[in-house]
Amino acid sequence: MDHKEHHKPTDRVLVERVLSGNTRAFGSIIRDTEGLVAQIVFKMIPDREERRDIAQDIYLKVFQKLDSFRFQSKLSTWIARIAYNTCINQLEKNKASPIGNEHPAPTNPEDEYPQEYPDAHDLEENLTDAELNGLLESEIEKLPALYKLLITLYHRQELSYAEIAQIVALPEGTIKSYLFRARKILRERIQMIYNKGL
Repeated sequence: MDHKEHHKPTDRVLVERVLSGNTRAFGSIIRDTEGLVAQIVFKMIPDREERRDIAQDIYLKVFQKLDSFRFQSKLSTWIARIAYNTCINQLEKNKASPIGNEHPAPTNPEDEYPQEYPDAHDLEENLTDAELNGLLESEIEKLPALYKLLITLYHRQELSYAEIAQIVALPEGTIKSYLFRARKILRERIQMIYNKGL
């Protein structure tokens, strides 16, 4: 396994192989990125029927646009960007907002990081037992699509702010604001549930 991983083709080699007609190389690209693409589609698109079609559409676009990839980011980040844009287009068709109407990002920087809400990983660090994790997952699913996606990319996929910024085409400061807002909503909802003794 380690031996195989060591000889894994680079993004450039894979792209060159696909462009020269090697379909197996495109299969490798799909295998390497389908987990990330699935996370984006599942967090952004609520309708199960639409998800499969959208995933196929994403990889069709990747195949068609591969010759325009300029290696200015990781291939997986570029594909994630195509996935995100495809999902946004679908949401617009469905007349749905990716961030909902209730939770705009804070505009005053002083409002973004008040002392009572500690650092980025605080929520995850404090929710370690299975029951609380289950509750957290179900509450994440109720967030607006973009908030769900950002939580997933940052905490689950462990992407950097810079990589996420490339995918969703938002400034890093805005991403931090949305993540802060999403975590704040989750904290408040979970606290409310516990206060009710559920």
